[in-house]
Amino acid sequence: MMRRIAVLDAPTNLGLRPPTATSVPGCGKAPGALRDQGLLGRLRARDAGCLTPFRYDPGDWRPGDGVCHAYEIANYSVALADRIGAVIDRGEFPLVLGGDCSVVLGSALAMHRLGVAVGGRVGLVFVDGHSDFRHPGNASYVGAAAGEGLALVTGRGQLDLTAIEGRRPYFRDSDVVVLGIRAQDDYRLDLQAAGITTRPVPALRAEGAARTAQWAHDQLTHCAGYWLHVDVDVLDPAVMPAVDAPDPGGIAFAELESLLAGLVDTPHCLGVELTVFDPDYDPDGSYAAEIVNTLVGGLRPVTAVGSVPARLPTAAVSRRGSERRRSPEPPVRLVNQGGPAGVEQPPEPPTGAGVPADPAAPADARPPSSRRRPVS
Repeated sequence: MMRRIAVLDAPTNLGLRPPTATSVPGCGKAPGALRDQGLLGRLRARDAGCLTPFRYDPGDWRPGDGVCHAYEIANYSVALADRIGAVIDRGEFPLVLGGDCSVVLGSALAMHRLGVAVGGRVGLVFVDGHSDFRHPGNASYVGAAAGEGLALVTGRGQLDLTAIEGRRPYFRDSDVVVLGIRAQDDYRLDLQAAGITTRPVPALRAEGAARTAQWAHDQLTHCAGYWLHVDVDVLDPAVMPAVDAPDPGGIAFAELESLLAGLVDTPHCLGVELTVFDPDYDPDGSYAAEIVNTLVGGLRPVTAVGSVPARLPTAAVSRRGSERRRSPEPPVRLVNQGGPAGVEQPPEPPTGAGVPADPAAPADARPPSSRRRPVS
């Protein structure tokens, strides 16, 4: 028996700031660029379509206004969770082609729904060159959801993004493993204080990609399964410069392929998303071709004869009725839900509960002059 891959495009760029005053981020073109390299045919995958994002328009957003495009991202996340749930309901393995890292909110919502449906918890393996852990508790302002994705899905940030459908957090800190961040990541100490398991690039390379994949799986044996997030900026810019925030000290394509293969070679891996590839920096398509080669090799265990489908009962993942989704609340201004790093998070509200009341006043939000990477 084998699992069939279903490729779903999520070409959103709503989680990034514009690279210039008159342009928009190019990562929304990534799914098309990867499809042009024959990805679906080489994976023998089903085409699960494309979820068209809202229009990219920061308008008069200013630092201190909370996360830019928050209302649009929240609504897109609900729709993406529905689509991921429908793929899993079919017994297939979703491959979500982003877009920026804000797609993790949609997959996180889908995984939380699934965890509730099966009476357990679903974890997250977060393969990324950056921790994406900026939140009101450790930064003077937030703004780009792609640079705050891990903070948001662990319940840190404004409620219209962290508590969609009354679910918060989507992933508990103890159910997250972070792989591939740089040794000097801005928020590495905050991750440590929160108890989030991490393996930066030096340790990943010292142990090897295959052993690191097994180690990550072992950290989540208490979960019913896990979702896999992969940001291509985990790769070193010497081999993959086509991203919005390249940082030296990353891994090679061969290491990423080995890591992928080890992480998906288990029925506990429920699906994967790929983010932040920007075809605007890949005029001849050579980086897209390398990514496709890596995906095809890394996902081979999923479609191999003898692979075991996920054993979770999934019929309730995208159900309606008593848990019919509600529209997200209108965007709110910056809410200091992060708190000091390491502070215990409040318990999850019951499934279907409303969004909790704002517990804090808006924070003073002047842009920090020392911020090195304000874009992602």
